[in-house]
Amino acid sequence: MVTPLLLAAPVTLSAVSGGPTDEHTLVRLFWILPIVLLAGKFSGELFERIGQPAVLGELIAGALLGPSLLGVIPIGAGDQAGEFIRIFAEIGVVVLLFEIGLETDLKQLLRVGRGAATVALVGVVAPFFLGYFYWTSPLVSGDFNIVSRTTTAIFVGATLTATSVGITARVLTDLKTIRSIEGQIIIGAAVIDDVIGLVILGVVAALVSGTSLGVLDVGRAFGIAIGFLALALAGGLALAPWIFGVIDRMRVRGVLLVSAFAFAMLMAWLAQLAGSAMIIGAFAAGLILSGTNQFDLIKDRIKPVADIFTPIFFLSIGAQMDLRLLNPFNPDNHAVLIVGFALFTIAALGKVVAGFPVWWRRFNRMAVGIGMIPRGEVGLIFANLGLAAGVLSSELFSAIILMVIGTTFIAPPLLRWSFARGGATDPTES
Repeated sequence: MVTPLLLAAPVTLSAVSGGPTDEHTLVRLFWILPIVLLAGKFSGELFERIGQPAVLGELIAGALLGPSLLGVIPIGAGDQAGEFIRIFAEIGVVVLLFEIGLETDLKQLLRVGRGAATVALVGVVAPFFLGYFYWTSPLVSGDFNIVSRTTTAIFVGATLTATSVGITARVLTDLKTIRSIEGQIIIGAAVIDDVIGLVILGVVAALVSGTSLGVLDVGRAFGIAIGFLALALAGGLALAPWIFGVIDRMRVRGVLLVSAFAFAMLMAWLAQLAGSAMIIGAFAAGLILSGTNQFDLIKDRIKPVADIFTPIFFLSIGAQMDLRLLNPFNPDNHAVLIVGFALFTIAALGKVVAGFPVWWRRFNRMAVGIGMIPRGEVGLIFANLGLAAGVLSSELFSAIILMVIGTTFIAPPLLRWSFARGGATDPTES
């Protein structure tokens, strides 16, 4: 029975990836995946033993296993094994946001909504304008621009607005602060930030393609993203308890887990179809199922699925880092390193200040600001768009990648430090 499946696998892989059949792809996956999974777990264990979040170990392990050093994790375009690693990574971040949704108290999230919206807004506006004015200043050489300085400055500013909810959510879970006031504000702000980021991405994409974009188009994009979330929650909260009550009475093994996992995938697909982001759909699925009687069982049984897929996401993010760019002894790297460090500084400061305008609540403002720092996969999407559209030079692209990876790596230890210094606020105390 196994042999026919193995013989058919290359054909299946080819059909999914859209490329020519590669008979070695399946074999490559069977040695890449064990290395990736074990590296993620052992590096996470090591970093937890030295007092750091496990996700930091996974990111560093990914950088070491990436193409710039050991070459275990393939990320090149056209590589079938790399395409499947990317798919597994996407499943990983969807499962992670589904877990976060399960852990999130919807009533508490609504109570911090005003604060989360303020954090998100400041966390978009501040880094955008800091990045824009930095790029249009005499501090930046015109050699980095291959289109007009203004267009490049808009794109750089837009890239700095992104926030990766996946990185911070994982750290909050590791630190057991996901249900704190700080955790709820960060998660709410990051989700709002993703909605804003999708609109900015659409605006920037239209800008680089020469397409005109009016106020109504921008408003429609906002409406679609927010409308999907509202409709999904309203419909799901009404129907899910009844549907999963019926599923819970079924006798076949694993039906509850499979149904919950399928529901998360379906919601992610519907979000993408509606013009929103898959991770927002997955987060909404978790919020919906957190209101069912089967909540505890679902939360417990989804953990093994997350243990498999989620580390692949973080290792794949780390693998994007070109370690050769960090070599200061190579003169060709000096300009890139300087610009990368400047963008990294702007990106970090632009998010840290976001926690402070919320004056009407008592919470650890530094922790909230730090929680918004990582750019992760969202920043990489912006960078790849700019490179493909011919807006970013290879040098500027490398500098932005340094900023993305730098903010992703620095956030976990800083977040742990900020909670150790300022503590977490219990929802009942505020």
